[in-house]
Amino acid sequence: MLEYKGYFGTVEADDGVFVGRVSGLRDVITFEGATFAEVEQAFRDSIDDYLAFSRSAASRRTGPTAARSRFA
Repeated sequence: MLEYKGYFGTVEADDGVFVGRVSGLRDVITFEGATFAEVEQAFRDSIDDYLAFSRSAASRRTGPTAARSRFA
């Protein structure tokens, strides 16, 4: 199991490559590499990309779902 920035990933060997998936998200994030070092870096890169995308998507939101209600 891999861990980076509070996210966890599982890795399996599949036909000569390592493939993995980030656990605990509704979104599906996968990564792969030919060596364990490559799959570990791919995992970190995937998490960084996911976090950047999430920040970008949040900044583009408009309307009532974009902000918390002050009554919540």
